[in-house]
Amino acid sequence: MMGLAACGQTTGINAPPPLTPVAESPELVAMQSPGLPLSLDPGFPAQSASLWAGGRDSLLGTSRAETRGDIVTVIIEIDDRAEFSNSSDRSRTGSETMSMPSLIGIPQRLNGRLPDGATMESAVGLNSDSSFSGDGKTSRNEKLTLRVAATVTDILPNGSFAIEGRQELRLNYELRELVVTGFVRPEDISRRNEILYDKIAAARISYGGRGQITNVQQPRYGQRVVDAVLPF
Repeated sequence: MMGLAACGQTTGINAPPPLTPVAESPELVAMQSPGLPLSLDPGFPAQSASLWAGGRDSLLGTSRAETRGDIVTVIIEIDDRAEFSNSSDRSRTGSETMSMPSLIGIPQRLNGRLPDGATMESAVGLNSDSSFSGDGKTSRNEKLTLRVAATVTDILPNGSFAIEGRQELRLNYELRELVVTGFVRPEDISRRNEILYDKIAAARISYGGRGQITNVQQPRYGQRVVDAVLPF
């Protein structure tokens, strides 16, 4: 297995990471197959020459995404900062003593058989002391500003749009990939055909990369196997 992994690494020597073929993307499939129309209204040819028609080519038309295969711009502006601090301290001390000065004469009989200095008057004595102290702190600061064009891949029964956008940028031998998926309401899309990321339901935003720099920052396969196998 390690040999096959090594062979997979050597196949990309002196070659940049490949881009994902556009022909295999779901965005292109949605553009090529717009699906059935939402209404069976045939329209009137005379409306295409009027400036007051409601079509996209008219003066009052809108450029917002409306059908499957349309493109909408997603604006990603993430600036999150969070800090958590927890501290706890616990201490407990306990002492228990049980004595038997008399119990049907049994302690007196046992005292005669015990070594010198031993007695049954204090038969059992227990002492316990425990303490615990914990301190934890988490600090996070994330900032990301991007714009990506997403495609309406499906129209749900409630009228919401399922969108998916993928953007790849290759610079020298490093490939950066941005993926955005989720569901949006048509009324949340602005007249400039833009939508903010915080209005995307079930949003999945992934920003990463692959290439020489990413490979150097990752541990080797042998180290991963050892870390997964060793119990300590």
